[in-house]
Amino acid sequence: MTGYFSAADRNKEPIRQALASLLPGQGSVLEIGSGTGQHAVYFAQHFQHLHWVTSDRQENHSAIRSNLESTSLDNLAGPLLLDVAQDQWPPLEVQAVYSSNTCHIMAWEEVLAMFRGVSGLLPDGGRFLIYGPFNLDGKFTSQSNREFDAGLRQRAPHMGVRDLGALEDAAAPLGLSLATRMDMPANNMLLCWKRGKQNG
Repeated sequence: MTGYFSAADRNKEPIRQALASLLPGQGSVLEIGSGTGQHAVYFAQHFQHLHWVTSDRQENHSAIRSNLESTSLDNLAGPLLLDVAQDQWPPLEVQAVYSSNTCHIMAWEEVLAMFRGVSGLLPDGGRFLIYGPFNLDGKFTSQSNREFDAGLRQRAPHMGVRDLGALEDAAAPLGLSLATRMDMPANNMLLCWKRGKQNG
């Protein structure tokens, strides 16, 4: 089936339940790395008070469009062309940014670029929500995550499960602080970063 990923189908409801208490009461949400668009369609159906904007690299746009065209939701848009490493991001007014299973696929430099770009988009109080597997204090939280990391690095040396502490160190100078960490099924986490006021 074009534009279908089984893991996205399995985890969409647990993520939706977690997002329900973290997403804003109104406004727009940018999804970075929408992939097949499955999450976008599901979340837009359940969070109809929000405008959900999909984005990804060009090669994933056909799958996203296929899923978006299967629904008539008027609070669903995109996909926008977005590579996190690009100098200029699309000009958007968003209250939150969401990204699922991207940090371990991106090179570390791209993860840093994503945090910089998100910080530039979010208003004070805006939230950056990231789902996926993460290490704690430099250690894997499960044997399955250790094996997953080894498989990623075998595919491409730039991939790998990221450490939460390293993300916090990268986020702090950008005015992003970790507000919530939720443990999720299959040894994943949902991280919620909040944008504080910048000095100067």
